[in-house]
Amino acid sequence: MSVQQEASVDGEVLEVWIDQDLCTGDGICAQYAPEVFELDIDGLAYVKTADDQLLQDRGATTAVPLPLLTDVVDSAKECPGECIHVRRVSDKVEVYGPDVA
Repeated sequence: MSVQQEASVDGEVLEVWIDQDLCTGDGICAQYAPEVFELDIDGLAYVKTADDQLLQDRGATTAVPLPLLTDVVDSAKECPGECIHVRRVSDKVEVYGPDVA
């Protein structure tokens, strides 16, 4: 079993979550990073764990794998619903997404 390295900014581990209230169901995120995002039967996007488990709880987060950081960031930038949030695990400060100043 291999351990997948998690992405970090300035040494801080990153996680991603989706605000389903704002999700438009376009699926751009699942196209960019299908290992991290998936559209469910309700037509909304959710994050997945490294072992492909869909996390359907509101505000559920998953670690951002280092090899997929660019894809996850591009997903956040391109999302028409502006509902993808990438933040530091340690202090929950958003580093990519709609809440970044």
